[in-house]
Amino acid sequence: MIKKIEHTAIIVKNLEESIKFYEDILNFKLRTAGSNDSRKMAFLYVEDNPQVEIELIEELTDVGQLADGVVDHLAFAIENMAESMEELKAKGIEFLTEEPKLTIFGDKMILFRGINGELLQLIEK
Repeated sequence: MIKKIEHTAIIVKNLEESIKFYEDILNFKLRTAGSNDSRKMAFLYVEDNPQVEIELIEELTDVGQLADGVVDHLAFAIENMAESMEELKAKGIEFLTEEPKLTIFGDKMILFRGINGELLQLIEK
């Protein structure tokens, strides 16, 4: 049946600015981008795990409120919380808390917002 999660789609306000954010701040790589009459899209991946993608979508027409199936957050596995936080702070990221918290499984995690207000999470694994 299901083999893996293929990608997670995020509705963005400006595709070009969002690509730049994910590339420059979070070190994603652009795989492909395209458009049609109603939307622009881009697929990005992490170099060390290229089989997992995020899809960025900029709607070019008014589609109303996109409330169905809202994704709560996108989590990224990292190796070292302190180093990752320091690197992201140097790139202008402001975290929602001063210090990481523990997940219910005991892993360190911290939250921040992406360029479109999307909730992003780092989890030290």
